[in-house]
Amino acid sequence: MRLLHAFALLLVLCLPAFAVNPDEVLADPALEARARELSAELRCLVCQNQSIDDSDADLARDLRVIVRERLVAGDSDAEVKDHIVSRYGEFVLLRPVIAPHTLFLWAAGPIILAAGLIGLWLAARRQPPEPRSLTREEEAAIEALQSGYDQVEGSKSSGRNETP
Repeated sequence: MRLLHAFALLLVLCLPAFAVNPDEVLADPALEARARELSAELRCLVCQNQSIDDSDADLARDLRVIVRERLVAGDSDAEVKDHIVSRYGEFVLLRPVIAPHTLFLWAAGPIILAAGLIGLWLAARRQPPEPRSLTREEEAAIEALQSGYDQVEGSKSSGRNETP
């Protein structure tokens, strides 16, 4: 039984911690559920990687209050989002919109990935150049260098052997 209680406690601790204060919660459960859904889609402008539902920042609290006020006033979810976006810009949306002015941002990732894959494919297809054979003059020059090196090495080693 203790193991079951410990497991249940562990599950409760693993649940996400919401930053919504009790004084922010709406009396109507349906409106509160809509407010939670909207809050999960809006970015905290202070934290930037959290929704306003998860953030403890003062600005996130203000945004949560605005969302709830607009819902109580009778706005639809789209109207609430439009109101928030008109005040804070599209950056406040956790899921950015696909529009003509953001098309480059959406397309840039796949375009860069495709260019990289094409570059890798072209590099893999390229064959190393075949070695060319030496001309007679080059072979003669190499032989002359080798014979001169052999003579120098021979004289060095013979000179060493003569010295006691």
